[in-house]
Amino acid sequence: SCTVKTCWMRLPSFRSVGDSLKDRFDGASRVMMPNTELEPPAQRNEAAPHRVPRRDRYRFQLRPHNPDHKSPGAKDLVYLESSPGFCEKNPRLGIPGTHGRACNDTSIGVDGCDLMCCGRGYRTETMFVVERCN
Repeated sequence: SCTVKTCWMRLPSFRSVGDSLKDRFDGASRVMMPNTELEPPAQRNEAAPHRVPRRDRYRFQLRPHNPDHKSPGAKDLVYLESSPGFCEKNPRLGIPGTHGRACNDTSIGVDGCDLMCCGRGYRTETMFVVERCN
């Protein structure tokens, strides 16, 4: 008997893609562009024209901003400029700042007071709330 086997390509789950991107984002490194002019790669002396491999398409190497760091790999996330500070208000960039926002003093995440208050300190308030249940 004849059998047919069909293979389907499938994307990974949204969660695994997000986790992978978050890991790369957390490990992103600042790089500098070289000051040299960008030139196309030199053509090889071959009778048949060939396609330039993608990795050799550009003749520049991203250098780490900090010389003690390793050069980024092909799958590493990199950035050229640091993000603006989000602690202080900057209407020109649309940054509202973090003054007056509520934070969670027991959290070590982005809602934690250490990160959100940018080292300015914070005031703790205790409130008793009476609610009807059911």
